[in-house]
Amino acid sequence: MLNWVLLFLIVAIIAAVFGFTGIAAQAAGIAKILFIVFLILFVISLIMHIGRG
Repeated sequence: MLNWVLLFLIVAIIAAVFGFTGIAAQAAGIAKILFIVFLILFVISLIMHIGRG
């Protein structure tokens, strides 16, 4: 699960880089949403992983 979250977080960051630089204006909004969603999922997954030991 943690691997998937990291993968999608990286994809969201790459999409954000392309979107924020003006390459695709509409992609910026999607990238912001994906970045926030996967950042939250990453933090939750990290907490769950540390909690299990």
